[in-house]
Amino acid sequence: MEAIWDGLREAIRLIATGDATLREVALRTILVSGCATLLAMALGVPAGYVLARTRFPGRTVILALVNTGMGMPPVVIGLVVWLLIVRSGPFGGLELVYTKRAMVIAQFLIATPMVAGFTVAAVQSLPRELPDLLATLGAGRLRTLWLVSREAQLGLLAAVMAGFGAVVSEVGASMTVGGNLQGSTRVLTTAIVTETSRGDNERAIALGIILLAMAFAVNLLLTMAQHRRVR
Repeated sequence: MEAIWDGLREAIRLIATGDATLREVALRTILVSGCATLLAMALGVPAGYVLARTRFPGRTVILALVNTGMGMPPVVIGLVVWLLIVRSGPFGGLELVYTKRAMVIAQFLIATPMVAGFTVAAVQSLPRELPDLLATLGAGRLRTLWLVSREAQLGLLAAVMAGFGAVVSEVGASMTVGGNLQGSTRVLTTAIVTETSRGDNERAIALGIILLAMAFAVNLLLTMAQHRRVR
């Protein structure tokens, strides 16, 4: 218990003094995980809508793959991405390995099944006649998607929270493809692993507290948006 209090004091000290290293790592964490979540939304929401509203051969298999992806260990996804982008891999010429772009790609693959799966559940909860009614009223495909998304807004916000929470807290994929390079690819989760391996438990706990606070702040904003929608 004393170690936790020491970590809390260290977290307050780091924030109060405006620690440059902490600021750099925290901003990089938000940048990487935020970009990955936005990309996952761009693909996962339309894909989830299609899976929820259309019937085609292989749909059940794709849904099973999406559900499997929601529980896929991040380190496995990191390993697959690393094999693809390492110099001897098929995309080695792009020089992505041990870069922030590689981390975004890995986290995007982690978050997309989450977003798609929650979107499927949210859209399926709406009346099945809604898209046909909107089409009858003259709405095109993009307009229909937008209006249905507004009706399923609560579920989509949950999808965003699930996707962001999955990537901002993962460590295996980020360390595998990013390399945990100081000043380049180190984020809060990999920094915690580094400080723990050095035996600096106080700073590791402090970074963990700061990571939890950041995740809480993002989810608090999304939860407030959900409650406004309910009202």
